[in-house]
Amino acid sequence: MVTKRVFAIFQAIMAAVCYGISIPLSKILLNKIEPLFLASLLYIGAGIGMLIVNFLRGKNISEAKITKKELPYTVAMVLLDIAAPIFLMVGLLTTTSSNASLINNFEIVTTTLIALIFFKEVVGRRMWIAIILITISTIILSVKDFSSLSFSVGSIFVLIACLCWGIENNCTRMLSLKDPLQIVIIKGLGSGFGALMVALIFSELSYNILYILLALLLGFVSYGLSIFFYIYAQRELGASRTSAYYAFAPFIGVGLSFLLLRESITPSFLVALLIMLIGTYLAAFEKHNHKHKHSYMEHDHRHNHSDEHHHHLHNINIDGEHTHMHIHENIEHTHNHTPDLHHTHDHKE
Repeated sequence: MVTKRVFAIFQAIMAAVCYGISIPLSKILLNKIEPLFLASLLYIGAGIGMLIVNFLRGKNISEAKITKKELPYTVAMVLLDIAAPIFLMVGLLTTTSSNASLINNFEIVTTTLIALIFFKEVVGRRMWIAIILITISTIILSVKDFSSLSFSVGSIFVLIACLCWGIENNCTRMLSLKDPLQIVIIKGLGSGFGALMVALIFSELSYNILYILLALLLGFVSYGLSIFFYIYAQRELGASRTSAYYAFAPFIGVGLSFLLLRESITPSFLVALLIMLIGTYLAAFEKHNHKHKHSYMEHDHRHNHSDEHHHHLHNINIDGEHTHMHIHENIEHTHNHTPDLHHTHDHKE
């Protein structure tokens, strides 16, 4: 039987696969589309695509909607999603697709540290080792000349994009119990049209219809479907663990870069790749199990009564997934868990 955690891991990996193709294919699209315009098209494609999915889904799926309470996280999410792809596209102009793909894993580091500092997610020993290894690998990929310690300009822009996405991942985590389709549509259309305004200001528009359509399609898959799977995974795994599984995306990007773009392999890249693989493995397969307490909580999200956290009663018999405002009573128990929104307890021991 497939558990909710295993299914969440599968969704995180699917998110990685969908996003993994974006960097090498974006590198190709940049030959015909200006970077600011391409950044906007990718998110607009995600928004339009998920609007169509939402229409086809109908109203049979019960999901909690975003409310005014989540507005600050929603606005921050949109603004950061305007900035991040712009920095990434600009970085791609002056660095290789394979380098950019691997550097993208620095998003794990920024996501985890922000989750630790601001949202009090727990970072275990294995995750700390993973963070150190991924950071070392990122430095190797970013330094252009070790003798003079000069950094690649393109790599710096990719790192700034990772920082934006790291903050954004934690904002999205705070919305992860809400309707994923609604979140992706807001992300896509809000961030996409915001980036389009930036492209208009800098007069960076392109008019190649075929490439525009291809960019919209890539956005639907690499940003729309990827974010959709990512949010569902965050419900069970939390921000830092989901980003750890998502870290497999760069390796997909690296493979495509070599196949499609025929990029050369340097010794420093191979060293960075090996270190990154070890760090990613440690991050993805971390386990967390201890006795913990759940405080009284009242909130609204899609759930069922087959897990260890939803034991409230209904006036009528309800089976399967459903959505309504419900209460979590104080409880103490032990099981494998991740820092999702039901596990925000302190770790004082």
